[in-house]
Amino acid sequence: MTREKPELSNPDIEIRLTDVEQPEARDFISRKLDEYNDSITNQADNRVLDVLITDPVTKEVVGGLVGRTSLGLFFINLVYVPENLRKGGIGTAMLKEAEAEAKRRGCSRAVLFTITFQAPEFYLKHGYRIFGEIPCEPEGTARIYMVKVLEAGC
Repeated sequence: MTREKPELSNPDIEIRLTDVEQPEARDFISRKLDEYNDSITNQADNRVLDVLITDPVTKEVVGGLVGRTSLGLFFINLVYVPENLRKGGIGTAMLKEAEAEAKRRGCSRAVLFTITFQAPEFYLKHGYRIFGEIPCEPEGTARIYMVKVLEAGC
């Protein structure tokens, strides 16, 4: 199958599709979007908020929560707890620590998405509510979008 390249009004650039992660490109795009947002909102407010699970001996990262805070929202992007550490309160402790830091930063809500076969029940148990669901593959699976109000004193 041959794909036609889109016609561009500026012949000095090209649009290139890639399936190889390019951290420098992602960092550049993120930085430029932050600069644009900051200029509109007059708030430089996009900060990493990660909580890492590490091996106490090797200090190697074995799991964690990866997120960020921006303009009063806490975005939870990725959460992974190794299977041998699940059901022991690690996920709850990690989530509470992240939410507490988000509140210290002035966030009023936390937002995330999970998949039906991942951990929606875990988040529901911790006060998150579903505000959207989109079917995905495989059949019968969906992305679930969730939000939680970060109340004072939580």
